[in-house]
Amino acid sequence: MPLHHAVMALLADGPSHGYELKGRFEEAIGPQWGGLNIGHLYQVLDRLVRDGHVTRVHVAQSDRPDKNAYQLTGQGRQELREWATSPWVRTSGFRDELFLKLLGAARLGPEALAELVAAQRETYLADIGALTRLRRERGQEPLVALLIDAAVAHTKADLATVDSAEARLADVAHAAVMTGAECGSMDGMEPPGIPPGRRRFPPVEVRRQSRE
Repeated sequence: MPLHHAVMALLADGPSHGYELKGRFEEAIGPQWGGLNIGHLYQVLDRLVRDGHVTRVHVAQSDRPDKNAYQLTGQGRQELREWATSPWVRTSGFRDELFLKLLGAARLGPEALAELVAAQRETYLADIGALTRLRRERGQEPLVALLIDAAVAHTKADLATVDSAEARLADVAHAAVMTGAECGSMDGMEPPGIPPGRRRFPPVEVRRQSRE
């Protein structure tokens, strides 16, 4: 997660100290992203100073504790521009747990698949409702509104995937039922070709006596 570039983007507006950056980040991105850990932020700032992208100046204050002010350097501004203007490429694939759940439910049969689809659909609809309310309450900032709209669109796409899953995985689910039935019918059966009640080998006691 290129958080250091986001911090550099905030510093492009001018010098700032740690807690100001934390507040500005959370205000700019909005609650859908989540809060920014201040300890992690200072680690990011230390790295940016080390790499020459940011300078740090100690500022003495008479009425409150001293603080460090951070400012973007020319090298940092160039790095920020190269990152901000290059396309984002997904590298980790689509590793959502939902697809593993669909794998499991489909192999338990149509009933389990339908149960998962219904539960997941209800969850996504609740998420969309919550995001819509958040959009009304916190969507004044353009970037926050854009992020919430993207979350709604993403959730609707997931909902469409779930809505189509029951039909698209029907053959897998029905095949699982047939396989399970066949396995159940074999449970406790004698091997093929041997009359019921007969054993392929005599009991251990009989074999032992025949050798004596």
